[in-house]
Amino acid sequence: MNYQSTTIKSKWTKTKWLLQSTRIKKYIPKTLPFTYENLKLMLSKYSTVYFKPTGGSGGFHIIRIMKMGDSYQTQHKSVKKRYSTIQELYSYLKKRSNGRDYILQKGIQLATVKGRPFDIRVMVQKTDQDAWKSTGIFVKIGKPDTVATNYNQGGDIGFLPQTLSQAGLNKEQIKRIDDELKKLGESVGYVFNKHSTGFQELGLDVALDKGGNIWILEVNTRPQIYPLKQMKDKSMYYRILSYARQYGRRK
Repeated sequence: MNYQSTTIKSKWTKTKWLLQSTRIKKYIPKTLPFTYENLKLMLSKYSTVYFKPTGGSGGFHIIRIMKMGDSYQTQHKSVKKRYSTIQELYSYLKKRSNGRDYILQKGIQLATVKGRPFDIRVMVQKTDQDAWKSTGIFVKIGKPDTVATNYNQGGDIGFLPQTLSQAGLNKEQIKRIDDELKKLGESVGYVFNKHSTGFQELGLDVALDKGGNIWILEVNTRPQIYPLKQMKDKSMYYRILSYARQYGRRK
């Protein structure tokens, strides 16, 4: 049996779906398609903005833009560049986009653990009763001063309770975040169902900011789970796989 779960590549399409839900809208950082006017608008409001391809995964083409007084700094992987005007910055980004569609997203200052930024992956899968269930939550811990926390860019994988506890949160706060993430994952599943059919699993990339607020950065329709196989405790990997077998996922 082949993998049978609908895949939607466009981040902008998925963001528009989520923005139509009154319950989920508040979890979405300001996001706009990349144009010169939108770049000006976003940088007039926010000190950090992310430039992301609407398709593409793994965090490879993400550029972080930061306002530095009167100039702008971009960072792609570990390479930083400075631009003295928004026109110069726009020209650089336009060239980088190479005719492909990009979005601009308000930068969220990620919570950190031992000086390393982390974000959270919420796995949501269909049960055999066709109900959405959050089946696993894990944490992707980035290297210091990297743009993306992705495992394939040298990040580490951790479990939510341990990571949040190391980040200084107490048991009640950890439980509140865990419950909220599970409910959010399931709600997103139902929103996606309204717009298209055939979704069997989704992976939410969620940021936790310094104030403990939750933000949905992206929803993946073909989420990777292989990094979980590297964990000493593989129970989450096998749990996710047990749901995934019914729609043809093998790893």
